Amino acid sequence: MNILLAAGSVVLGFVLLVKGADFFVEGASAVAYKLKVPGLIIGMTVVAMGTSLPELSVSITSSLAGANTLAVSNVVGSNIFNLMVVLGISALFNPLKVAKETIKRDFPFSTFAAILMLVLGFLGFGGIFGDNGMALGRIDGIIFLVLFIIFLVMMIKHALKARAAGETVVVEGEDEIDKDMPMIKAILFIVLGAVAVKFGGDFVVNGAVEIASSFGVSQTLIGLTIVACGTSLPELATSIAAARKNELDMAIGNVVGSNIFNILLILGTASSISQVDFLMENIIDIAILLVFSLIVWIFCATKKQITRPQGIIMLLLYVADMVYVCIR
Repeated sequence: MNILLAAGSVVLGFVLLVKGADFFVEGASAVAYKLKVPGLIIGMTVVAMGTSLPELSVSITSSLAGANTLAVSNVVGSNIFNLMVVLGISALFNPLKVAKETIKRDFPFSTFAAILMLVLGFLGFGGIFGDNGMALGRIDGIIFLVLFIIFLVMMIKHALKARAAGETVVVEGEDEIDKDMPMIKAILFIVLGAVAVKFGGDFVVNGAVEIASSFGVSQTLIGLTIVACGTSLPELATSIAAARKNELDMAIGNVVGSNIFNILLILGTASSISQVDFLMENIIDIAILLVFSLIVWIFCATKKQITRPQGIIMLLLYVADMVYVCIR
């Protein structure tokens, strides 16, 4: 595979990932509705996970292919991109107001997940405790998945409680379910979406690895830049659309929730399949993610919003990080 074919493979993979995720979510939402699953639950599970399908596909594919450092750098790079670019650009359209629950519950949980990723990657059962160096092993993956289930149950309980109390609960995608879609068409959408996501992940991973090999670039760099930005396109599109429609809580909730999903669900699944090795660069990048998380958290907590000037600062910090990643 020459470099042009590899680049074309990456681009085609991104298209399949994004469109496949759209088809999958649309079909799964319609099936869930016909099975009498409340729209609130659909929005907080199927639709919310839908924006993380590209990262999930790439990370699982890279884990199966033995390109494990790509799995880690994809998750970390996507989370940094979500925080600094997705929220930064969204804030340029409209200052992003932050819900109290996001500051007190979601941001701390997201930061805790990143700290856990750092600790388990350095000391976990696949790492020093397991005598395999720095890595996430199957036990670490199971820990992540259990925490993900706990987080999901906690979010659903909170939303149901708020709705029962008469509070307005805005959930991404709840009002966009195609309730008239025939069951056969919905199932076809699910199958086609899943196939597109699967092959999209294959194309992205194979193309990215080929590009990295051709230029002598590390998988970590490719994962943090090209792959991370490409797999974060659903979050970028969703949050910008929400900001333009003045659904500001949704814009931030989409990003923070996706970051939690990326770490707990995606790395949890990938490391449960096979050991995910860590490099020292991964540890440094996770530390940068934690610093950026703290900065955005402070922005949210001080004024209960992310302003346009803060959005510009976040974008500049992301550019600085990319320059550092490219020259290190």
